[in-house]
Amino acid sequence: MYLVQNRDEQFIKLINSKQPAAFREVFNEFYNSLVYFGMRYVERMEIAEDLVQELFTNVWESKTQYASFTSFKTFLYTSVRNAALDYLKHKSVEGKYISYTLEHPESEEELETRITEEEIYRLFLKILEELPERRKIIFKLHLQGKKNEEIARLLRISVETVKTAKKESVRYFKMRLGNAFYAVSFMLGV
Repeated sequence: MYLVQNRDEQFIKLINSKQPAAFREVFNEFYNSLVYFGMRYVERMEIAEDLVQELFTNVWESKTQYASFTSFKTFLYTSVRNAALDYLKHKSVEGKYISYTLEHPESEEELETRITEEEIYRLFLKILEELPERRKIIFKLHLQGKKNEEIARLLRISVETVKTAKKESVRYFKMRLGNAFYAVSFMLGV
């Protein structure tokens, strides 16, 4: 725990001193999960991507000093949510959703739950990339909703090979994610 906290403290110092390497790392670490988080509001990937890119530009140009890595992370997610709501506010097509969201804003607890879900999802995506290439492809096809038979046909392998690869992948996810695996399996229907 101390090592992670110390790493986070060092990292926030680099961000506050506007070190390009730190911003690249933040971008690589959070971009996908922030886009996914933004899509929960705007439902269009290209809009969510624009909002997140604008956020990173603003963070880079800002003179704000962040107190901790946790507050910085919360700032990123809150900023994406606020930017998405502002976008929706300016688009009358989404009027009903906006008014409901503004009348029933998320509590801090709900926002923290969403942030935790996004962090678990981000960790899942990292671990997915660690899988051997064939198992990674099979599991990505599975996540797209393809049946074992369809995956086997697409990859020209046996259905048993698909099943075995999926089982090995799930075993690896359980090992790497620990208790968080159950949250991921619930979120993704794995």
